[in-house]
Amino acid sequence: MIKENPMESPAALIDARIAELADWRGGTLARIRALIHMADPEVTETWKWRGVPVCEHAGIICTGETYKAVVKLTFAKGAALDDPAGLFNASLEGNTRRAIDIREGEAIDETAFMALIRAAVALNTAQKPRR
Repeated sequence: MIKENPMESPAALIDARIAELADWRGGTLARIRALIHMADPEVTETWKWRGVPVCEHAGIICTGETYKAVVKLTFAKGAALDDPAGLFNASLEGNTRRAIDIREGEAIDETAFMALIRAAVALNTAQKPRR
């Protein structure tokens, strides 16, 4: 378990989480993280809710939670995003969030995933209508 130090950067905490996992989940989280940075070079990494890696750009894009059987990528506004490749496979019942559960040995369509990241950033940065 990572001991949080308030002086440690979120990126360092995420690095530590990946190293701590030392199995397929760490490798998957590291690859997803790299794809997010390729899709959005301006992404900001944060560490919230006592240990959840979060990627943000004008708001939350997605979280990267790790469980025993899955790496779960929860998109804060996933229900509002087009998902033509059908990447969302979890949390489908809600009106706001959508998630992608990746299990050991599963690959993700990297092109479609990066498009989803870009769509989430575009949604976050869209101008709000004036009242």
